[in-house]
Order: sequence, then structure tokens, then C-alpha cells
Amino acid sequence: MLDVTRSSPPIASIRGLQVAFCTEDGPVLGVKDVSFDIHPGETLCVVGESGSGKSVSSMSLMRLIDYSGGIIQKGELLFDTGAAAPVDLAQADQALMRQIRGNAISMIFQEPMTALNPVFTIGHQLTIGLKLHKGLNSQDARARALELLQQVRIPEPDRRMTQYPHEMSGGMRQRVVIAMALACEPKLLIADEPTTALDVTVQAEILSLINQLKAETGTAVLFITHDMGVVAQIADRVVVMYRGDKIEEGPVEAIFDAPQQAYTRALLAAVPRLGEMQGTTLPEPMKLVGEAQSTSAPITGTDDVLLKVENLKVRFAVKGGLLRRHVANVHAVEDVSFTINKGQTLSLVGESGCGKSTAGRAIMRLLHPQSGQVILDGQDMMALSKRQLRAARRDVQMIFQDPFASLNPQIQLAEQVAEPLRNFGNRRDPAIMDRVATLFDRVGLPRAFMRRYPHELSGGQRQGVAIARALAPAPKLIVADEAVSALDVSVQAQVLNLMMELQADLGVSFLFISHDMAVVERVSHQVGVMYLGRIVELGPRAAVFENPHHPYTRALMQAVPIADPRKRHLIDSLAFRPIPSPIKPVGHTAEPSQYQQVGPDHWLLTNNHYDAADASQTN
Repeated sequence: MLDVTRSSPPIASIRGLQVAFCTEDGPVLGVKDVSFDIHPGETLCVVGESGSGKSVSSMSLMRLIDYSGGIIQKGELLFDTGAAAPVDLAQADQALMRQIRGNAISMIFQEPMTALNPVFTIGHQLTIGLKLHKGLNSQDARARALELLQQVRIPEPDRRMTQYPHEMSGGMRQRVVIAMALACEPKLLIADEPTTALDVTVQAEILSLINQLKAETGTAVLFITHDMGVVAQIADRVVVMYRGDKIEEGPVEAIFDAPQQAYTRALLAAVPRLGEMQGTTLPEPMKLVGEAQSTSAPITGTDDVLLKVENLKVRFAVKGGLLRRHVANVHAVEDVSFTINKGQTLSLVGESGCGKSTAGRAIMRLLHPQSGQVILDGQDMMALSKRQLRAARRDVQMIFQDPFASLNPQIQLAEQVAEPLRNFGNRRDPAIMDRVATLFDRVGLPRAFMRRYPHELSGGQRQGVAIARALAPAPKLIVADEAVSALDVSVQAQVLNLMMELQADLGVSFLFISHDMAVVERVSHQVGVMYLGRIVELGPRAAVFENPHHPYTRALMQAVPIADPRKRHLIDSLAFRPIPSPIKPVGHTAEPSQYQQVGPDHWLLTNNHYDAADASQTN
């Protein structure tokens, strides 16, 4: 743990901050009289439920709240620029803020797709800040940008520099945003859910990179997260927020060992911990603080197959040269096969870019695979016409990774949740809005939010709306692509319990795509571990988690942060292997996947390309 000298003056101080937002229902206070300090070389973690005001506080410090409909009603935002006295950023003009933003204060935003400009290449967006704030020429700025992309472990940085944001996965985009924030080595780094979209191995690397930056430059870090494992691993001090108020503050050990507030205790109790399902074979809901004793039994499901995927292959063309000819292929999904039984959950886990989200989209025919079969309840999804496919999608819904991109910014949230009900039923049914209100209740959102628009909600609240919309038509299968990654731990636990309750009551099946190993352990019947487009290990949840055979599976387990500050990983000493490129020349013939059975329904890929020697360095 970093030994922070608290005797030094703070790099930033928030004093009596109050921020209001204007809504149709009148002004709403996002932050009420909040105060805390951030010292040089310190990591201050701000935790709390989605909508508690933690992101509003950070955006106020950057004065970005001015562009998000917020008004700083009172308070001081003091920042040490190196001048004789700290500057009150609440009173600073925009000319000064432009000099500070991205240079003295940088921010890693929660949603990478909205933080990146879709019309500029990654290289342009990385180098523009270096040219503006550091005065680098084009050649030096490009060299620094390539170095940053390598630091955040993006493969083939030269090629990525010429790509646009939409050409990268969610995790890759998040790494680019992190690289942009680190570019100018700021005095204060504000990290708003920086590892939400990242798998555990890359998350460990990013945390190591932030620690390295602190050690070398004395950068202070304001770290906003709902992942209590990350808090235990990186924080020096913790601020707990609830409904716009700061309710508790203290050293990380004190917060975890002896929390004073009931809300803090509830937050810690809602954290799924890796290994807590050991000795059980079936998923079961979490027991939450304040709930009556759960009567939910473990979810057995059935032995009847709902979804059968065989030899699925998805490739993306790579264009190059002056005429933009087809020069190579990205082998995103390579010879993937699995089944999901009715009323059961299969989880796909793996690093960002391994192909798990692509596989989910191909199953829904949002992408067209090169080959393979997808049989849903006896119906061949690959053979359906457009009209037949539209009708079939009542039975299979998807919760997307980026809630802001999947919601229409111009339509009220109630209508967006009602849309699938109108599409697949009586459009004029007066009971539709009652059903929508019930769905809002079940995902933990106030009914007053039904009249709001997506931009008026936090990231976690938007994801709750996306989940409600997917549940609306009562599908047989839900493809949940990082469905709970943006939710704070208490709402995450409620939503996971809701999904399992629906599974037990309605027999709905889930293809659960996630990088959160503790969540996967909680909800899964079967687990498939993906690496470079292939499933390298597949089997019952208990077998994969308690007796992992593949070195990559073991590496994933080792990188999971533990929600105990006394059991921190030595993340700074971890050595990470580069991710091989999935790009192959046109005409390349990939060998078929070969599996060995290592236990009942437990299969191991034998012709894998993951070096066990390199994996031992990661462990």
C-alpha cells in the first residue's frame, strides 16, 4: 500500500459542493454539501450506488458539469496549479479550464464510445492532446501514442492508430480512453469506472500502470468505482456516497474492517466473492442485507436443449492499400460449439477481444457468420428469412454492453421499454404501461424515471433500463453482454437475483457474457473460457472454477481482485504476456478445434496457442 504523506497540502479540495439539475419535475440536487481532499500520490476511491453523485463530483472538478445540464450552486473546487495559492475552479473561466483539462487534470470516462469521437481515428485523438499541451511535433506525438497503446496492452498498435472507434471492441475502446488520459502525465487523474469494460487480466495491468504513474510522478488519483475488489486493491482512502451526500470517509482498512454506516455494510455484503460458491453445483440467489431469509432454492433447469451452436466461425475483412483491397481477415470466432439447456445459464468469459461478444451477436444474427449452425428450440436461425427472423427475436433478446449506445436519446425511457411489447403484441393494450412500471420496479429504478431520457440517468441506471427492455417480451433466451458490469454492487446483486428468479419462475435461459469471474461463478450452470476466438475450456461451473485445467483459465483466476485490503495482489510485480494477433492472411486455413475430456462434461482444448510458460509469468 502506498504510504501517503498527509502533511503535504492537498492537490485538490472539494468544499461544500452542491450541484443541481433541472428536470420536468423541478430541480434535483445531484450533490449536497460534499467535501473531501485529494493529496499528491494518493488514491482516493469514491464508492456508492449508481446515481449517488460520485460522477457528478468528478465532472464538477473538471467543470464538465457545465455541459451536462448541471449548475454548481455553491462550494469551492480548489486545485493546486503550482501558483502561489490554489485556484478555485468553480470560478475559473473556460480559457483556463482548457489549459487544465487533459493536461493538469485528466479523466478516464465511464463510457468509451461516448468519450471518443466517431469521425476521427484513434491516432488523431491520441496525438492531438500531446501536440496541444506538450508541444510535440507529429513524429514525436505518434511515437508517444504508440508507446501508450503498448502500455495498455493493445495488440498491433500501428494498425490501431488508423482505425476508428467503431472498429474496436468495448474493452479496446476503454483502453484507448485510458491511454489518452495518461498521455500528459497529469497531476490529478480522475478515473470514472475505468475498468468496468475490462477483463480481470487487463484490469490488473491498468491498476499496475496507474500505481506506476503515481510512484514516478506523484500523480493523485480520484478513483470512482462500484467494484469493491478494486477498491480493496488500490485505495488509500475511501469516500462512501449515498443520494448525493458523503456518509462515510476513512482509510481503506477501516472502511472494510469496521464500517460505521449500515449502507456501507450493505455495500460490502452485496459483493460477490470468488470462491463463495465452492462446494455447490448449482447457482442460487445472493442473500442481501435487510432482506428476509431467502426461500429460493438452487436453480436446476432441465436437461432439454434450448440452444445448440456448432462450429461457429465469424471473420471480419481487413482492408488495406491504396484501393482498400481485402488483404486479411480477423478470426474473431473460430470453430465454437456449445449447448444451453432450458432454464440454465452458460457463461462465456475471457479477455476483451477474445470473441465472446461477437459470438453472442452472431447467435442473434446481428452479425452473419461465415459458417456454423445455430439451432434455437429446434429452429435453424441461420436459415430464417428477414420476416421469420423478426418473429423469432421475440424468443431471444439481447442486453448490450454499452447502454448509452443501445438506447435512443430522443425517446422517453418508458416508451423504449414498451417498444418490444408493442412490436410483439397489441400495440394499443392499456396494460402495457403497467407492465413497464413493474419492470422498472424489478430492476430497482423509480417509476419517476419513466418520463426521463437516457442522458438524464447515470451509466448504471441506463443499464437497468436496458435490462428491463430485454425482459419485457418474456423471451426464452437472453444474451446478456456484460449486462451487470455498469451496475454498482447493490443493484448488481438485485439484478442478478432478479435474473435467477425469472429463470426459476419462467424457465428463461441465459448466454451470460462477462469478464467478472465472481459474478460468473454465482450465476452459471456451465462456463466456457474463450481465448483468441476459441473455447479453451468448457464444463460445469464447479469443475471449471474448482479444478481449472487450462493455464489461461488459471491466469484469469489469479488476476481477480479480492475484496480485502489485507490480501492485495502484488499487481506491480505481475508480468503480462502480449496478446497474439487474431489477424490472418486471406486464404489462411485454421485447424479445427480438438478437445480432450478431463471430467464429466468437462472439455479442454488440446491444440491451443496459449503458452503455458508465459501463463506462469502471469500467475
